[in-house]
Amino acid sequence: MRRADRLFRLVQLLRPNSDVTAKTLAEKLEVSERTIYRDIQDLSISGVPVVSEAGRGYRLLPGFQLPPLMFDKEEIASLILGIRMIRAWADKDLAKAAERTVEKIQAVLPSRMHDELEKEQLLVPAFHLTKAVQNRLGDIRHAIEASQYIQILYQREDGKQSERKVQPLGLFYWGAKWTFVGWCELRDDFRHFRLDRIIELSLLKMTFKVRAGRSLQDYLSTVRCQEADHIS
Repeated sequence: MRRADRLFRLVQLLRPNSDVTAKTLAEKLEVSERTIYRDIQDLSISGVPVVSEAGRGYRLLPGFQLPPLMFDKEEIASLILGIRMIRAWADKDLAKAAERTVEKIQAVLPSRMHDELEKEQLLVPAFHLTKAVQNRLGDIRHAIEASQYIQILYQREDGKQSERKVQPLGLFYWGAKWTFVGWCELRDDFRHFRLDRIIELSLLKMTFKVRAGRSLQDYLSTVRCQEADHIS
């Protein structure tokens, strides 16, 4: 996390009416307490009204708040539902990002609407996503971002196994299963793979450049054409 981003988030975590300890701030920002002490000092020097009390922690002086976001109840409900889906069905890094999103929304939301963040009428069970799939999801997502080859040992529905070297292009969630699509070197074509059928996965120290005809957009165009032909 860039220092500027950390300082901005630190301001978001501080509250005018409640104290937050350096330990709590350090855990949330994943830094040392000494870093928190330095950051608090720099915020004070820059004009942010942070006050501290021994044994209690830090807080903002009343009157210093980020401008409130104008959300209605349905908009908040949609945001929280999406965040709960990410926490339940995505990888650990995205789940942490979802938590940070809630904190940012809470920091700028009018206090009268804070209760909307806690409502639980819309629940998202997480029982069907195993840790193995969650880890693979994170690895593949990072490989897509870095245009990095992956090597997988894959088991088909009939039990047959094969090793594949793949250029990962996109991840898809179908309501119960995650799949990823990529350019398969073995088949010299697009292929999609279910994450729960991947036995082994390795990130290779090789990157690729997406060639014409092999991009995610090309794959989606092919699928749309096939759907159009099927309908006609």
